[in-house]
Amino acid sequence: MSQKKKVKLSDLDFNNIGGWPQQAKIVFCVLLAAFILIMAYLLSIRGKVDELRGLESQESTLRRQFEDEQGKAANLEPLRQQLAQMEQVLQQMLRQLPSKTEMPDLIIDISQTALSSGLANELFQPGPETPKEFYAEKPIALRMVGNYHQFGAFVSGVASLPRVVILTMHDIQLQPKGGGPITRGGALELSGTVKTYRYLDELEIAEQEKASQGGAGTGGGA
Repeated sequence: MSQKKKVKLSDLDFNNIGGWPQQAKIVFCVLLAAFILIMAYLLSIRGKVDELRGLESQESTLRRQFEDEQGKAANLEPLRQQLAQMEQVLQQMLRQLPSKTEMPDLIIDISQTALSSGLANELFQPGPETPKEFYAEKPIALRMVGNYHQFGAFVSGVASLPRVVILTMHDIQLQPKGGGPITRGGALELSGTVKTYRYLDELEIAEQEKASQGGAGTGGGA
């Protein structure tokens, strides 16, 4: 019987693979195929690992966003209740201001309060109203003459009127009548503009909103 000659790795010429024995060629092809499969598998696994890491990072980001939104949703109802309470308090405060029908009488009451306090109304001229979001302001140009005690009585009298009266002063000047130094009991002249306020009723607020929306629509179409 003939014995097969064992092929040593040192006997193989890698520059002449075609001259190798059949057995060596088969083994080499098997090893090469296995190497290619292993490399392809590793490359595929690495890509999947990177994709998995990206998905895990995205999951963590989405989880944080969900927790944040869940926290906001949990606080939303208390905030709504707080807002409703604030709106209710605001409406109550506004209702304490004079209404549209009460405003003319209120202007007369302010003027009469000044006269009853001993002040001389040299000028008391109400101007046109300026409507705001939920109230209207009415300027009054005035010039009054009196002493400190009379001005104090006037302020106290306005504060005791049945309706809440808010007077804000603009460009007000208080100086001695006719110039000269301020003396005790001397006449003082108060001049400038004050503004008083009233609340808008539901119809007026609706008209304000309608006019605002109409103005926004016109501006957008330009």
